[in-house]
Amino acid sequence: MLSVIDALAKVSDGVSQLPAEQVALGDALGRVLARDVASTLTHPPVAVSAMDGYAVRWDDLGSVPAPLTVIGESAAGHGLEGTVGPGQAARIFTGAALPAGADTIVIQEDTERDGETVRILENPKEKGEFVRPAGLDFAEGEVLLKAGHVVTARGVGLAAAMNVPWLMVRRRPRVAFVATGDEVVMPGQPVGPGQIISSNSLALAAYVTAMGGEPVSLGIARDTPESLAETLAGARGADLLVTMGGASVGDHDLVRQVLGGRGFELDFYKIAMRPGKPLIFGHIDGTPLLGLPGNPVSTGVTSALFLRAAFAKMLGLAGERTECAAVLGGDLPANGRREDYMRASLETGTDGRMVATAFPRQDSAMLAAFTRADCLIVRPVGAPPAKAGDLVRILPLGFGVLRF
Repeated sequence: MLSVIDALAKVSDGVSQLPAEQVALGDALGRVLARDVASTLTHPPVAVSAMDGYAVRWDDLGSVPAPLTVIGESAAGHGLEGTVGPGQAARIFTGAALPAGADTIVIQEDTERDGETVRILENPKEKGEFVRPAGLDFAEGEVLLKAGHVVTARGVGLAAAMNVPWLMVRRRPRVAFVATGDEVVMPGQPVGPGQIISSNSLALAAYVTAMGGEPVSLGIARDTPESLAETLAGARGADLLVTMGGASVGDHDLVRQVLGGRGFELDFYKIAMRPGKPLIFGHIDGTPLLGLPGNPVSTGVTSALFLRAAFAKMLGLAGERTECAAVLGGDLPANGRREDYMRASLETGTDGRMVATAFPRQDSAMLAAFTRADCLIVRPVGAPPAKAGDLVRILPLGFGVLRF
């Protein structure tokens, strides 16, 4: 059996980065940038006030109270055209341009106004206080959004402030998928004896959407070579084909049998992990194919690893962090010959560190437990027993492209 790390490398190498396309800024949330984005302007374009108060000359501030003559006001979008000279001040509001001649802001609370005279009751601590200089945030030509990163809600706001109305992003991967088996029916359909609901179909569509792709359901293929071949024909034009079920060694597991007759090029079959051992990866007619186990929990766990790895390559994600460390919340036994991905809760401990606690039962048929899980605890092949308080590797499950 292939190791997980080698299987991940083969999946990543077996898919191609997708081309770029241009989208309006309002449609860019959750997309992956294909090019760096530089600002088209300087922000703020001129020195502005950070507070409501009075724009003054630092040299005019001495012992308090210091009386100054008010020559006008500067508001956002309506600056003062004159110059603040010796002994003068200008009323100013937050975001307004600093008038010529002024270099410091005295906040409103530290002043007293009487007609055209304002008395400074408390001096600022230093020259330039409460003044935002031109370019404080960013300068024209400065690259602020990097290729390979997901456009967040904050990034949308930043691009707007940079006066960038369009972004070049990676095209969303089109992922065609098919569930297999006579025993599965779609939610809402009559459930006959020995049949089960095809939760995988809707779950995988949601996984694909969460990762930034476009799901294309090919439906359910029945346990005949003819049905499977006909269903798989609908995958033409997809960037990735995913099958669910029919990949193990039973008499009715037809995926490899049918694919083999259609020129399927196998990269690997079976990996040393639990759950998810009967995993397939290869190419058919130039399209990468990922064959996931049919068990819903196994499908979810392998999607969190291998579908995610394929998306990272296709979208050109830079620095995509997957695993991290956490403190173990309970003892674990020694692990065997397959890398184990244990469903677990994740909480903040009293010392501020994250604590991962494996669920008591790890049956791969327990979809409700998988849904409650915050992370997967990764147990390497042959890992010795672990004690509560030990550091362990975890794979957080709260990932996706819609990031704030």
